[in-house]
Amino acid sequence: MTVKITRPVQGGTVRAISSKSNVHRLLICAALSDNKTFITCKQRCDDIDATIRCLESLGAKIDNESDGLSVKPFNLRKKCNEKCEQESQHLQLLDCSESGATLRFLLPVCGALGLRVSIKMGGRLPARPLSALYDEMTSHGCKLSEPGISPLICEGQLTNGTYTLPGNVSSQFISGLLFALPLLSGDSTINVTDNLESRPYVDMTLDTLRLFGITVNEDAGNVFHVPGGQTFRTPKNVHAEGDWSNAAFWLCAGVLGKNAVTCTGLNLDSRQGDKTIVELLSRFGANVVCEKDKVTVSEGMLRGIDIDAGDIPDLVPVLAAVATAAEGKTVICNAKRLRMKESDRLHTVAVTLSSLGADITETEDGLIIIGKKFLKSGETQSFGDHRIAMTVAVISSVCTSGDISSTGNVIIRDAEAVRKSYPGFFEDFKTFLGGEYEII
Repeated sequence: MTVKITRPVQGGTVRAISSKSNVHRLLICAALSDNKTFITCKQRCDDIDATIRCLESLGAKIDNESDGLSVKPFNLRKKCNEKCEQESQHLQLLDCSESGATLRFLLPVCGALGLRVSIKMGGRLPARPLSALYDEMTSHGCKLSEPGISPLICEGQLTNGTYTLPGNVSSQFISGLLFALPLLSGDSTINVTDNLESRPYVDMTLDTLRLFGITVNEDAGNVFHVPGGQTFRTPKNVHAEGDWSNAAFWLCAGVLGKNAVTCTGLNLDSRQGDKTIVELLSRFGANVVCEKDKVTVSEGMLRGIDIDAGDIPDLVPVLAAVATAAEGKTVICNAKRLRMKESDRLHTVAVTLSSLGADITETEDGLIIIGKKFLKSGETQSFGDHRIAMTVAVISSVCTSGDISSTGNVIIRDAEAVRKSYPGFFEDFKTFLGGEYEII
């Protein structure tokens, strides 16, 4: 799908969709629990559908209702009996599509349940990092097929013990083990070496586990002690938070456009790391007002800033967009992991914004941007990356066709990439925030 932005965001109020990160975690805990759970959430996406599809393949029943998802869990006793019959048990097929969270969360869970599974992966997912988790699982009783090839076969029984993982590759490795290890009969420990980047996502996992009655004890230095033999106990009804990662696009649109944007349905006390967008936009010089469950952002005298993206890699594309309109230099560092996302996101951000006239330089682990008042209209690629597509739609507010009173007219090829996290992005862009677009 090719989308032409004919009018950028004009301001307005839009409600945040449900946090993809939060819904992944709630779904997995609900599927492992002792009874039904209802998850109140707004809007699904391709990644959430991947987790639902895999959980249903494993035996959960998940019904889509008007205001959320009803989850009937696995029969864990039946699963435990099945693992005693592995020789005759057929491979269970799981389709993760391009969802890294689905793969990294459910692979250890399958190991803990002793299941034989064949995991299908799409896009760049087979090439995305897995080796650290792969090595720990194979040294603790599981047999995995060659990494980097789809499908990935997993069989054998994960055993309790001490797991050692780097903290600078993917926090999802740690979260996956935190879901799995309580199911084992004995106690386990996760030792995290190096700096634990994206720590807020591990905190989200720990919060969700507590909600379902699971105990994890933590020592200083990122050492997690997980008692075995625990039972996931449903809280019956849970509410998914609004998504700060996707709300960030609208808040940045308020900075770049001429009129304020308000995003509602946000938890100002959220553990989501991307809540930091509020602080970062304030540092840029935007006018930011927070109250109850909403944030309002409007333009200000923007100045370049330095950004450590270690805990907030998903914000880098849209922060780079804001930086293009900020006077002076913005330096984004500690973002090397972005090279293994849906695209090499440091490279594709640099290529995309450069094609629109931005002064942007790609470094080994980040970006350097020299701000300009306006960019130019043009044609871009999404590179199959949802965050690139949404960033281009937002930056259209400062893209001109020669006449600075006329902004917009930016073309995004393969814009359907937004379905990965925000299928209704362009509808909300138009309906609530006054933008206009054509499908060409």
